[in-house]
Amino acid sequence: MSLSPRDQLKYWGIAAAVFVVVLWALGNVLLPFLIGGAIAYFLDPVADRLERLGLSRALATATITLVAILIFVLLVLLVVPTLIQQTGQLVNTAPQLFDNLQTFLAQRFPTLLDEGGVVRETLVSIGNTIKDRGGELLNTALSSAASLINIALLFVIVPVVAVYLLLDWDNMVARIDELLPREHAPTVRRLASDIDDTLASFIRGMGTVCLILGTYYAVALMVVGLQFGVVVGFVAGLVTFIPYLGALIGGTLAIGLGLFQFWGDWVSIGLVAGIFVLGQVIEGNVLTPKLVGDSVGLHPVWLLLALSVFGALFGFVGLLVAVPMAASLGVVTRFAVAQYKDSRLYRGTDDPDTP
Repeated sequence: MSLSPRDQLKYWGIAAAVFVVVLWALGNVLLPFLIGGAIAYFLDPVADRLERLGLSRALATATITLVAILIFVLLVLLVVPTLIQQTGQLVNTAPQLFDNLQTFLAQRFPTLLDEGGVVRETLVSIGNTIKDRGGELLNTALSSAASLINIALLFVIVPVVAVYLLLDWDNMVARIDELLPREHAPTVRRLASDIDDTLASFIRGMGTVCLILGTYYAVALMVVGLQFGVVVGFVAGLVTFIPYLGALIGGTLAIGLGLFQFWGDWVSIGLVAGIFVLGQVIEGNVLTPKLVGDSVGLHPVWLLLALSVFGALFGFVGLLVAVPMAASLGVVTRFAVAQYKDSRLYRGTDDPDTP
């Protein structure tokens, strides 16, 4: 005899509450395992494709691991030092940029910078804050976000977790399927399939889009000669998963830096702006339709809300799980709405289609 809906809701509610408490209490401990699991999930289709080509699961995992190590070494040798160097230079140069902005406004719009004016006081305050706190904020962020020991642990634990999970991914899915309540197994499988489709479309698709656009912005801005082009491209690519926000932040930062660096050279400034316009055209008409598709169902406002809520509740770990949880909650919500519309509560007893 199956449990009543009230008992089922009680037990599932307890399970959800336990999951939230564990995530909140052990967030920092779970961080490398969450990152490793995300990497394994991202690479599982690649391993499946290699298996279809005739490789065993172990050989497919070994091949992916070797390629990943090669890419990581290339990034460490070629990209990461430049990124760190330009980030430090940007922090150190920021006060001078604000001084240049103040001088520029004073020359062309003197009325905006009258003594005691709002604009003048704001610029002075921002400049002093960056000058006094810029380096301190960078050092604090580096030391608090991850100490050297934590970084070492991440570089050791994350790859190991990712390799083991990738090797046993299909077996783990089968074991979880065995634990599903038999009465609800078909429904849970269908919901899990919908969630997987959404995550695959969004995380794998948008991850690829972010990587392509970030590389394009960084390389193109470096070719144009913009200082800090790698940092701008990295930031723009990182937030591309929120539509228009990546281009807005990256474009504003790049054009602002370009105005200071190339003032009077309107061709170079136009090239900087054109890089982001072209990037948006490529993203909207080629990359996103091909790699993500139209069936994701994650509205940008919903993503921002999920990132804000989970980030506030669980910190950096919350930011990592925000998108998967938002996708899962979106699928479950659509399922609940469909069930509600098919229920007597919605149709009423007078509806002729109501059984």
